[in-house]
Amino acid sequence: AAFTISLHKADNTTVTIKPRAGTSPSCQIRVKNATRSELKIKPGENATFTFTCRAPEKYFTMKIQKNIDCVSGPCPFGEVHLYPSRLPRLNRTFVWDAKASTKAGLELKFSAPWLRQAEPGQTCPDSVGYSINSCIDTATVTIGSFCRNGSVSGIKLLGGVVLSLHLPWDSPLTTSGFSIANRASIKRLCIIESVLEGESSVTLMSPNYPLGFPEDELMTWQFLVPPNMRASVFFHNYSLSNCERKEERVEYYLPGSLSNPEVFKLSDSQPANIAGSFNLSLQGCDQDAQNPGVLRLLFQVVVQHPQVNENVTHLVDLSKEKNMSVTIHFEGWPSHVPAMSEPMCLICKDPRTCDRALTLASGAAYRISFLCKDLSRLRITAEKSISCVDLRWCQRKVYSLSVPKAITQLPVQLHRFIWKLLAPSQLNIEITSPSLKLQQHVPEQRCNTSYSYGIVSATPTTELIVGVFCPGGAIEKIQMRNNITIALKTFGKGFLNESNHQDLKMSFVPHIKDECTFTVSPGPKERVHLQTPNWPYGLPPYVSISWYVVVPSKQVARLGFSRERMGIACQTGRAYLTVKEEAAGAEETVRREDELLPKPRDMHHDFWVNISNCKPSEKMQLALQFWVTVSDKQQDLGVIIAAVAGAGVLTAIGLTVCCVKKKRKKSQTPMVGVYNTTVNTQAPGRQKLFRKGRQNNESHVYAVIDDAMVYGHLLKESNGLPVPEVDVYRPFDGPMGPVPPSPPPFSFRKDMKCSSNPEEPLPLADTDHDTYTFAHQKPGQLEDTGDTNEKDHEEMSLSLLEKKEQDGLAE
Repeated sequence: AAFTISLHKADNTTVTIKPRAGTSPSCQIRVKNATRSELKIKPGENATFTFTCRAPEKYFTMKIQKNIDCVSGPCPFGEVHLYPSRLPRLNRTFVWDAKASTKAGLELKFSAPWLRQAEPGQTCPDSVGYSINSCIDTATVTIGSFCRNGSVSGIKLLGGVVLSLHLPWDSPLTTSGFSIANRASIKRLCIIESVLEGESSVTLMSPNYPLGFPEDELMTWQFLVPPNMRASVFFHNYSLSNCERKEERVEYYLPGSLSNPEVFKLSDSQPANIAGSFNLSLQGCDQDAQNPGVLRLLFQVVVQHPQVNENVTHLVDLSKEKNMSVTIHFEGWPSHVPAMSEPMCLICKDPRTCDRALTLASGAAYRISFLCKDLSRLRITAEKSISCVDLRWCQRKVYSLSVPKAITQLPVQLHRFIWKLLAPSQLNIEITSPSLKLQQHVPEQRCNTSYSYGIVSATPTTELIVGVFCPGGAIEKIQMRNNITIALKTFGKGFLNESNHQDLKMSFVPHIKDECTFTVSPGPKERVHLQTPNWPYGLPPYVSISWYVVVPSKQVARLGFSRERMGIACQTGRAYLTVKEEAAGAEETVRREDELLPKPRDMHHDFWVNISNCKPSEKMQLALQFWVTVSDKQQDLGVIIAAVAGAGVLTAIGLTVCCVKKKRKKSQTPMVGVYNTTVNTQAPGRQKLFRKGRQNNESHVYAVIDDAMVYGHLLKESNGLPVPEVDVYRPFDGPMGPVPPSPPPFSFRKDMKCSSNPEEPLPLADTDHDTYTFAHQKPGQLEDTGDTNEKDHEEMSLSLLEKKEQDGLAE
């Protein structure tokens, strides 16, 4: 198709068709019989042309420039049209270059839906964009790039203006979207007018952004806000130049203010909760010629409806706190910055000082308010430092690691509370949870509470992640050697109900041997899972960690490891696992990294588990898990049977003794126990079993003597003392006499181990066991009952009863 462009000379318009950058010259412009790659049509000229390809929009762009002289002649006020019409469908740029005096300037008015300033490099959604530049004498200042659908309704400029409208080849737009209004003197670089209707947000930038604002210049933004709305200003990005004279600042004309203009530094918190329209001006300074620096500003204005609770203040009393800060912020702060189009949640410490994030320092009390429809989008992060200055004083003090009520009473969820514990080189840190105790968060035993503690031990060069813990476990205390960071993190709203029960404590303790020591006190019938710090990345080289496990009384603990080996190879040194029970004579179990770990075992006393790392080979880390299960002690069946049998024997003996006493009292014939030296009570092959001789021990003392024997001489008969009948009692061999022996109860005798060496004497109990025989005295033998053989006095022997007991044990 052929195209014809006719330009009137009075319009002062030039049309230029040029090849697109980066395209091949495969398409040409044919004018009459000649082809060319570029076509320029000047004012008063006509041109008819065609393209040698079917899709010229891929190869050519068009520029239509109109020059307007508002200095020597009248300015064409009113709407600016797109001229000429019926142009080829190419990507085209309309440029209006209007010259004007700096004493008057120009005003551009944009038709609805107005314009929105775009950041550098940002493209407009419909590819329709405006570029506006101010021309003062020979200098050109970029006011900004704009897209359609915004709040910028007009711009007043000092001097001339160059406005460019960029249209894609398929744009249906037929109007320029702006008009030139009456000239007015503004005495500043420019004035940008922004209309904010309803709840909205606008982002604006200083001229030349991100380059520098012109030296010693002044510009103004006028914001038209309905009086029933509230506006807040936030500076998101700014930099300052190096001033020789004056000072860079911003000035506000605020409704109802008695001190207009109110002056702020760019580093100050900017006014918020402004009721109605206001002006904001940016003032530059005289810059250092050698090192001028850059003054630039990107800011946001947010307009909201007044909040119902904007006049409700909350007291945050931090006057008694030390080394503490509290920050109230939007969710995701500071890594996530919500989109500027999102509804704003503001925290105010006075009616005009509001921000998305507000930090309060300890030592003062604050009254804050919220400009936010949904407070659930806000969070609190607090930090407190505790250090030791006086060594003698801090060792006596116990610090409470609980969240102050000044924070928990706020209608905002606590996200994180961080304690930084700084220990001097002479002391270490101990963390305790006396009542709740702590549970380590492991895959087999996850925390499901409303909050948890993340504990990290750190030095200037290394960091050890001790683990994540929550209340309601078996860990009573943790001792650590280095500076500690404890981060309390909450999950949901349940923490408000549980915050009153916090019992975490901290104290400074003398130096400990290991990097970290845990004291674990499982409850009855409880199973506890534990793992090494720095899980799953492994312990640092040469680090030693210990666990002291308290076994409840009348309980037995079973210790087991999650795998058979440590799973590392040492490059330098050795890695060891040590298990030792806290009992007299208990053996220590030690395993190296190349050995199998101990099988599950029962522990009847408190015990230690220690893991000491070497320098592992590359890509190998020492990370172990183990468990402790507590259960009731199982009574040995043999002991129970022996106890029942022993009770039965004692009962039978008691009944027999009673019967014999009754019979003897009836016969009134006292019987005396007589030591019989003719009876051999020595066990064969067991000589020299006693260390004492017969004269030096008490083996001749009778174990059982009937009261009738002892007090028989008190019984009076007509013929004087009765003469007892004498007989010999042989235990367990032959017929028994009327009075059985009473051996020491079996329950008081210690277990006797069988020796593999027949010459080695059997171990004895703590008490000596004497041997006895009993006889009924015959007449005439009463005076012959003493020891008659001196050699027998020195002999040491076992009774036949003891021999039978030993035989029974050996079987």
